[in-house]
Amino acid sequence: MAQRILVVDDEVRYQRLLDANLRTDGYDIVTASNGLEAIEIFSSQPIDLILLDVMMPELDGFDTCQRIREYSSVPIIMLTAKGDEKDRVRGLDLGADDYLSKPFSATELLARVRAVLRRAQVSTDITQARYFTHEDIRVDFARAEVWRDNESEPIPLSATEYRVLLQFVHNVGKIISAEELLTSIWGPEYRDEKEILWVSIARLRQKLEKTPHSPVHIVTRTGLGYLMPPPEEDEN
Repeated sequence: MAQRILVVDDEVRYQRLLDANLRTDGYDIVTASNGLEAIEIFSSQPIDLILLDVMMPELDGFDTCQRIREYSSVPIIMLTAKGDEKDRVRGLDLGADDYLSKPFSATELLARVRAVLRRAQVSTDITQARYFTHEDIRVDFARAEVWRDNESEPIPLSATEYRVLLQFVHNVGKIISAEELLTSIWGPEYRDEKEILWVSIARLRQKLEKTPHSPVHIVTRTGLGYLMPPPEEDEN
């Protein structure tokens, strides 16, 4: 069954461009012209990925992303104006998995879509054990959920945030460079896109750490990378 992508853009030319290019790659496409329409469609049928424009009437891309992230970790790619760094950072900070700057080529569009969908298909058989515990958090591999001690609901992580966390879980005590993280999670074409990693790490710390500025789960090694300290270590 073809994966279904929701294209959200108020410009008809971009809707047609995205629809044509994605259908040639075998995807099923649904379109919306604003955020409210997008949320209604998303709530009524299964969607595998959302391509979400920033500037739209009724409800813009930022507010739409924020609302969807309140109840879903569906992969989201924000469509931003070329070179507008603040829009890219804001979108990532709200939980988007990636961004695509307008104008873009069909090759870049399809590469980004494939990469995000690939990351969303998290493997649950990487380890023999079902659970992993580190300090006050527990990872349930079977359900792809992360829990904090004494809380009744899992921590709401996006698919990309969960993939980032898994890199540390399976490399406890090992320093992982930014380039390694970008290559293994986003793909080799993202090796130099440090901005995406910085925002993802910051969001993950906000959700996992009791004190994000003094992390115990994901710590920085200046000039080297990041690591999850072994349980016996007490590092900040």
